[in-house]
Amino acid sequence: MSSSQRSGRHQAKPDGKGLHPKNLHKQGYDFTSLIKSHPALTPYVKANAYGNLSIEFADPKAVKLLNAALLKHYYGIVGWDIPEGALCPPIPGRADYIHHVAELFGELEPFANQASTQTGITLLDIGTGANGIYPILACQMYGWHCVGSDISAQSLENVARIITNNPILKDRFTLRMQSDRHKIFDGIIREGEFFDVSVCNPPFHASQNEALKSSQLKLKNLARNRGETKPGAASQALNFGGQEAELWCKGGEQMFLKKMIKESQLFAAQCRWFTSLVSKAENVKPSTKLMRKLGATEVREIEMRQGQKVTRILAWTFA
Repeated sequence: MSSSQRSGRHQAKPDGKGLHPKNLHKQGYDFTSLIKSHPALTPYVKANAYGNLSIEFADPKAVKLLNAALLKHYYGIVGWDIPEGALCPPIPGRADYIHHVAELFGELEPFANQASTQTGITLLDIGTGANGIYPILACQMYGWHCVGSDISAQSLENVARIITNNPILKDRFTLRMQSDRHKIFDGIIREGEFFDVSVCNPPFHASQNEALKSSQLKLKNLARNRGETKPGAASQALNFGGQEAELWCKGGEQMFLKKMIKESQLFAAQCRWFTSLVSKAENVKPSTKLMRKLGATEVREIEMRQGQKVTRILAWTFA
C-alpha cells in the first residue's frame, strides 16, 4: 500500500491548471473548433479583455451551448439539452471526477467517441438530474455501463430524450426513478445486483436563499475577473442553473452525506466503491469519521482543482 493510500489521500499528479492529466480540457477551451462542431455557439463567443475568445459565463444560455458543443466535439454526443433552470454542470470538472474514479480500479485508458470497447465496470449515479452528465461521460470516456437515478420524473424524461438522440448510449445508460425522496440507494439497487462504483453530486445548500447567495457571489467574482465593478442584471439568476434537489435540501450537504453514508452500509455487499463530491471542506472530517465508525475498510479523500476552485471526492468501501 502506498503512503498516499495509508494517509487516506489519493491524487493523480495534475497539470498546471489542476485538471487530471487525462482530461481532454486541461488546455482550456478551443472555441474555434467548438464553433465548427456546434455553430449555435457562434453568437456567444467574443474576444475578452485579454483578446482571447470566450463566452459570458454569467449567461445561462451561453453556458448551456458551451456544454452542448463540448459534448458533441469531444464525446460524440448530439442533441444534448436541459430544461430552463436545470443544473448545467461544468464539463471539465465532471470529467475530472470520472477520471479519478477510474483510478480506483487501476490504470484504465479513456477512449472518447468509441463504443466498441467494454470494460465491464458498472456505475450508479445518484441524482443524475436533467443533464445525466456523469453516466454520459463514463459511457463515452471508458465504455462503462451506467444507471442514473433521480427523484424527478421531469429530469429523467429529459435524460431519456438525450439517450434517444444518441443510440450509442442506448445499451449503456439506463434510468431509474427514486420514488421515496428520503432514500438514496434503497429502491434503486435491486436484489442480487452489483455496482463497481456509485457517484454523486449532492445538494450543497440548505435552502434556496443560500443557493442564490452562493450564485450571486460567483457572479461577482466573474465580473471582477473581467474588470467590472458590478455583475449586472444577470446576477439575479443562477448562471449554472439548478433547482430544488439539485442545489439544496434540508440540512444541506452535511445532512445528505450523513444519510448517504449510513445507507451505504446496508448495501456494502452490492457496491464496491461509494463516492461523492464534497464542496465544503468542513464536511470532510465528520463524514470520514462516520465511514470508519460504520466499518469502512478504506477511505480516500481525493482533491480536485480547476483554476482557483478546489473540491473533493470522498471514496469509501466496505470490501
